[in-house]
Amino acid sequence: MVFNSIGNDQQTDTGAVLRSGREILLQAFNWESHKHDWWRKLEKKVADIAKSGFTTAWLPPPTNSFAPEGYLPQNLYDLNSSYGSEQLLRALLEKMRQYNVRAMADIVINHRVGTTKGHGGMYNRYDGVPLSWDERAVTSCTGGLGNRSTGDNFNGVPNIDHTQHFVRKDITAWLQWLRKNVGFQDFRFDFARGYSPKYVKEYIEGAKPIFSVGEYWDSCNYNGHFLEYNQDSHRQRIVNWIDLTGQLSAAFDFTTKGILQEAVKGQFWRLRDPQGKPPGVMGWWPSRAVTFIDNHDTGSTQAHWPFPSDHIMEGYAYLLTHPGMPTVFYDHFYDWGNSIHEQIVKLIDIRKHQDIHSRSSIKIFEAQPNLYSAIIGEKVCMKIGDGSWCPAGKEWTLATCGHRYAVWQK
Repeated sequence: MVFNSIGNDQQTDTGAVLRSGREILLQAFNWESHKHDWWRKLEKKVADIAKSGFTTAWLPPPTNSFAPEGYLPQNLYDLNSSYGSEQLLRALLEKMRQYNVRAMADIVINHRVGTTKGHGGMYNRYDGVPLSWDERAVTSCTGGLGNRSTGDNFNGVPNIDHTQHFVRKDITAWLQWLRKNVGFQDFRFDFARGYSPKYVKEYIEGAKPIFSVGEYWDSCNYNGHFLEYNQDSHRQRIVNWIDLTGQLSAAFDFTTKGILQEAVKGQFWRLRDPQGKPPGVMGWWPSRAVTFIDNHDTGSTQAHWPFPSDHIMEGYAYLLTHPGMPTVFYDHFYDWGNSIHEQIVKLIDIRKHQDIHSRSSIKIFEAQPNLYSAIIGEKVCMKIGDGSWCPAGKEWTLATCGHRYAVWQK
């Protein structure tokens, strides 16, 4: 599917959540959270998360893992992790339910650390734990007796062969257990490049999460160190992935992140594509675009691809006033001081009160080196950058402003 316009994708929606498009996500952890009694710490923040206007909090992987961060799972049914005990996790999820904040589980099913040595003397068997699989469950390209991978390899650990029916049956049952027994409502699919999106479709149909988002992350188009203006091939790959999930999953808008973090350095011309639309997935398929400026990989202590720290409020002023479904990163919201916390809350409040959602219309007025401005829906205008601009007409009043950004409403 090639997207050259936003199009009428309302007809293809299956879930009421994707139809409403009013998600506002909090990534409720960072790369160091496992060191801090996390389930207990988060439980104390649930009331504030709800009051701030978040619909969903994305939690770190909940299961037993070879690495403390959770991304090298072993026994998927063991909910005692470095983040806390199963009992503390269930208490956190119950409190979130009481406050009407949905819990998003981080689903790591591309790879799984073996428990015993099998074929070739490698740890490619899963004995003595639930989901006890033999070497057929591991792709042949990562040391197993299964088929070749249907995606990119995650190197260094056994990659799961999703072509095997017994594997998919077991994963679906586990996802259903997370939904019905444990109390997770939303899913985030980790390393979604690692296996065919048709399996994501099958898992969503089987477990019926309220909302799903995939991490389809590959590199933007660079010419040396210079980010190219045209990122259509990059966003097309994400759009293709969404399409092949049967359009059941949203995806993180890595294209928007890559462009926005260059734009804020005085290159705001990047924020309008040749068709006059936003240049990320948001500009083509906003009802499936989950926007963000940093996460546990790009920011935090890993800092693989961080957003410039002195521009994050310009980043949030853009995300929280624009179509798509915005995500706020824990560190920015809770660790960067009260002022930033309050500014983000104010932007969320404007978004909710003016009913900006994933499909809100957008008209871009200015995309100059030092200035970007746009009107979203009928009632919100915004600008970022140090160029001066304000909307014409007495009906507009300033709703909020901060360093290099301002938002007006009718």
